[in-house]
Formats: sequence, C-alpha cells, structure tokens
Amino acid sequence: MDNNNIEKWSSLKEITEYLGASRESVFKWIEHKDMPAHKLGKLWKFKISEVDEWIRSGGAADKATSEDENQDE
Repeated sequence: MDNNNIEKWSSLKEITEYLGASRESVFKWIEHKDMPAHKLGKLWKFKISEVDEWIRSGGAADKATSEDENQDE
C-alpha cells in the first residue's frame, strides 16, 4: 500500500485556516448544513477533499427560503 496517496486528517484549526472561516461558522455548518466532519473523542477531524466536494456541491450555499425572500419586498 502506498502511503503517499493517503489523505491526512485535518484539525479544526487547519480547516478554519483553509476556509478562512471562524470556529463558530464551521460548527454551524456541521450542525445545520451537514458539513462533512468526524468527531474522534473531543476532537473534530476533516478530510479537505470531502469539505471541497461539499462546497462544490452547494452544501455551504445560503439557500433563501420563501419567507426570507418575502422579507425583501
């Protein structure tokens, strides 16, 4: 098995730096937008490839509800 092809796990600090986002934002995305994250004991771990795919698929997008749209009128 070639260990060079294994993606390392990233910490919460690394993912916030990678995304340029706060810890609070990342926790909200995990809870409300199904951001891919894995909890190991007290630690949160991330695969950057999973997070990138989640972003590309629109997981992080703000989706306005019809109620939100009506408030703009």
